[in-house]
Amino acid sequence: MTPFLIRGRPRRATAHIRVRVVHSVVGALAGAGWLMLPVMTGGGGDPVPAAPDRPVAGAAAPRQDGMSGADLVLPLVAVGAAGVLAGYGYLRRTRRARTRTTPGVVSAAPPVPTAHEAERQARAALVLADDCVRGSGEELAFVRALFPAEAVEPFAHALRAAETELAAAFAIWRRYEEGVPVDPAARRQALVGVVGRCAEAGRLLDARAAELDRLRGLEQGVGAALEVAEARFRELTARTAAAQATAVRLQERHGPSAGVPVTGYVEQAKDRLVFATGRLNEARQAADAGDGARAARHLRAAEGGVAQAGVLVGGVEALAARLREAAGLVPATLTGAEADIAEARKGGGAGRIAGGELHARLAHADAVLSAVRAELTGGAFDPLDALRRVTRAVERLEVGRSGVMDAAALLVARATVGAAEDYVAVHRAAVGAPARARLAEAVRALGAGGARGAEVEEPARQARELAERDVRTHGNPYAGADGHAAGVAGAVLGGILLAEEPDAGPPVSFGGPETRGRRRLP
Repeated sequence: MTPFLIRGRPRRATAHIRVRVVHSVVGALAGAGWLMLPVMTGGGGDPVPAAPDRPVAGAAAPRQDGMSGADLVLPLVAVGAAGVLAGYGYLRRTRRARTRTTPGVVSAAPPVPTAHEAERQARAALVLADDCVRGSGEELAFVRALFPAEAVEPFAHALRAAETELAAAFAIWRRYEEGVPVDPAARRQALVGVVGRCAEAGRLLDARAAELDRLRGLEQGVGAALEVAEARFRELTARTAAAQATAVRLQERHGPSAGVPVTGYVEQAKDRLVFATGRLNEARQAADAGDGARAARHLRAAEGGVAQAGVLVGGVEALAARLREAAGLVPATLTGAEADIAEARKGGGAGRIAGGELHARLAHADAVLSAVRAELTGGAFDPLDALRRVTRAVERLEVGRSGVMDAAALLVARATVGAAEDYVAVHRAAVGAPARARLAEAVRALGAGGARGAEVEEPARQARELAERDVRTHGNPYAGADGHAAGVAGAVLGGILLAEEPDAGPPVSFGGPETRGRRRLP
């Protein structure tokens, strides 16, 4: 049997149209019959005997040989009525076809989006799902400080499951960007898979949002949660001052290039803390006034500001620690690199690299090692950059690496991925899908193990560059805007506030697309 939705017009509607057509035709034929009737009956003699030839009182009207005007009135009226009814039926059908909500012809499937539109939808889904995962993780960090692990585990499990779905979506998208699959139909299906995975990630978080609200009970009282947020705020205030001194020492000891990954981080951390200060005060005032919903809203915004200040300060601290570790690893790495170069000269890479190409790569490796040795004795230098150059040069020789070379490559990879991760986290409102996809690729390669340094560093470096470009292009619509409290611009740029309302919108909470902005103005 043919399904109803693909039959074209429903049968009953078709029958109604046929009946109307038949009615119109019958009416027209009846009118034509009335017109022809006088003609067919007026051709013979008089139907009655002739009157006597004498005067008649009242002077009877003279006899007419043709049809009179009165004979045509009724037929014309019938034809006109039929025409009016037919026209009225046509106009009524046209008007109903234009205004009805259910079309007469229903397609079996919705319109297929163009390739460009499908790609746009996939990119938007990736950004939204990534924002939901990041925002959920920020709130969950504060929940862990208040409740035992067994109470938090259902939400942590949902977050991990959402991260898994999101990672799979990013992996599909990266293959799509690289041209895999090739078949157009398969490529459309790949985009459907990206959107579906992102939707599932959001659904997993949405399903736990109401339960998390019940666990926290912020609307009933923010006392304990407010104390946790204020304690972290005070801790970060002290760490921010120390981080400022650390950033200065980094440039003095390792040169300007060493501090580039965290340029401006101390200033941004201060801005997030200024924002958090205002929201913590608002939360306490609302709690004192008995307005639980408003207190919860301001507390959640303050938690977001504190969390991102922690990311920024932590980025400076992590870079300082990695630079110290790298500086101690450089001498051993140079020794390991010399051993690998000697093996390559004895033919370790000759089986895979042509003789002329191998000679050029060996010359490049020798030059890199000579430059790094000169930097070691020349004063300030960037040890992470030195390790990066040495490990890259040795990788190109395609020989088995020593343990110290693996350690150096891993340290550089972690530093590069960490810098990109921190930058995206605190600028996520402006960062698009390409940067996030490269970052996800780098995180996946780093976690898989066994990947060479370039396989991790290159996508991480691209992620940071794309993210910085997105931020420059995006700008900041709240910068210097009248009527907005201090720090709001940074909170919007960081994705702490959703920028949907006059005060820059609700704070992001644990949840997916349906629930993450639930703390709106009453």
